Amino acid sequence: MKTTAVIVAAGSSTRMGGQISKQFISLNGTPAIVHTLRAFQQAQSIDSIAVVCRKTDISDIERLSGENGITKLTAVAEGGSTRQQSVKNGVALAQGADFIAIHDGARPLVTPQDIDKVVADAQKHGAAALGVKVKDTIKVVDNNGFILSTPNRSSLIAIYTPQVFKTDMYMQAMKKAEEDNKDYTDDCQLVEALGKRVLVTVGSAENIKLTTPEDIAVAESFLKRRGNLE
Repeated sequence: MKTTAVIVAAGSSTRMGGQISKQFISLNGTPAIVHTLRAFQQAQSIDSIAVVCRKTDISDIERLSGENGITKLTAVAEGGSTRQQSVKNGVALAQGADFIAIHDGARPLVTPQDIDKVVADAQKHGAAALGVKVKDTIKVVDNNGFILSTPNRSSLIAIYTPQVFKTDMYMQAMKKAEEDNKDYTDDCQLVEALGKRVLVTVGSAENIKLTTPEDIAVAESFLKRRGNLE
């Protein structure tokens, strides 16, 4: 079964406070997007890679891929006005894929091992997503910030990416979302709205998303520790 990774790298970097896309932020001397691409290049379950990004970033991603031996990259395309539209543009590039693995380009610490695990689970169950158990106590609050309730932490999962789906299932889910005029920020939500179940594959908590400047130091610390363990 063929699996194509769709890496979504079209978001803005507003909370980073910088001028460059966060996908190009240096982590221990290497752009974040290169760390991401290398993980999918090394994952045995991934046959090809498609990237969606800002139009101005296309040439840089193609150049970095060539310089770093990312031979699985088959296409780079412009993203859309929303994440959902960007994913749609990426899925359109996954010609002939039985499964698609949708991943945030700003999660550069995903490992090839976790990618292979979640793809295997999706191939068995139709849909799977990486996640980790929530460590903190979570509160539900009202519009004024007052606590309404405390969910049972044992049933809470923080969902990461990649999120992997049968391609035809995801296409049906995207069609339904468009018909319902829904714009989701999480791909599992599309499939859930279709009435399908998504298995959670427990992955590494190090698979953080680069959102604020503080995340850079954390990511670099994880990468340095991995280097010392190798």
